[in-house]
Amino acid sequence: MSQDIPVTPAISALSGSVSSVVALMIIYPLDTLKVRIQVDNTHDLKVKKTIYEKIVGILSTEGPLGFYKGLSSNMVNQGLNGYIYFYIYSSLRQNIQNYFIKKSKIALTSVSLSTPTELAVGALAGMLCQCVTLPLSVIATRQQTTYTEAPKPWSTIVRDIVKNDGPAGLFKGFGPAMILCSNPAITYGLFEKIKEFIIRRKRGHSAFLTASEAFAAGAISKVVATVVTFPYISAKTRLMWTPTKEEIERHGDDVIYKGSFDVLKKLYKLHGIKGWYLGMQIQIIKAFITQALVLMFKEIITKYIITTLNFLRKRRTA
Repeated sequence: MSQDIPVTPAISALSGSVSSVVALMIIYPLDTLKVRIQVDNTHDLKVKKTIYEKIVGILSTEGPLGFYKGLSSNMVNQGLNGYIYFYIYSSLRQNIQNYFIKKSKIALTSVSLSTPTELAVGALAGMLCQCVTLPLSVIATRQQTTYTEAPKPWSTIVRDIVKNDGPAGLFKGFGPAMILCSNPAITYGLFEKIKEFIIRRKRGHSAFLTASEAFAAGAISKVVATVVTFPYISAKTRLMWTPTKEEIERHGDDVIYKGSFDVLKKLYKLHGIKGWYLGMQIQIIKAFITQALVLMFKEIITKYIITTLNFLRKRRTA
């Protein structure tokens, strides 16, 4: 079936936003578990609780809802993040492709971008996106790391942050967040390359991936990106988190961070290289499933939107 209506940036953004929120709702308990592991300040790795013990601990002290602290903040964050990211990413990618098509001396309907170009487009889209959505990530992280039964509401957290750190406190973790823009850049750049490879093998039978193909391509892409960037994922979480008075009394300057390099230096001092990768197994599982779901749902939603628009267009012209 020919694709009469192109996939515009608005369509890509809408499908990306919806798929991001749906995937988050499915996988959120793993995200909370990962954040808790990353801010665990036990100095001796040998006495750190196992994943099972942490799950039991959250259930016994906070109940099942303890795994869903900060969900509303994260849903708004993911929805905005998904829409803004995919809109900018699709617009930039489309404009660059159109530029190369016009510049080409032969007739082309599409062009494959180089890997450095794909990575640059993804990184720029991520940077612009983080400038808008980072405060929501800070609020959600503070809620997820509240060990009481009821998390603080948004307004209280924002008031506390501004009171203690000023408005700049809402952008804690900005440095590693900018570095981590390479994560979606690697993910989507690699995904586009895998997608192009699969579609070429279909020899024009379909311009879309199947659900299983999108799931596999998305999972592979995200795992590679996560392994490469995880130390800064950990640094970003710790900068967004705020230690309690009791934790400061127990650990002193070891839990007070001046920046991402300070986080990495102190984690290395306490735990060695292992300290940079605390919680990575959970992050990989979470990232594997989340990104695979996002890209799978995005392909399905995009295909549904295009099919529906084509159907409506044909009815109007019939």
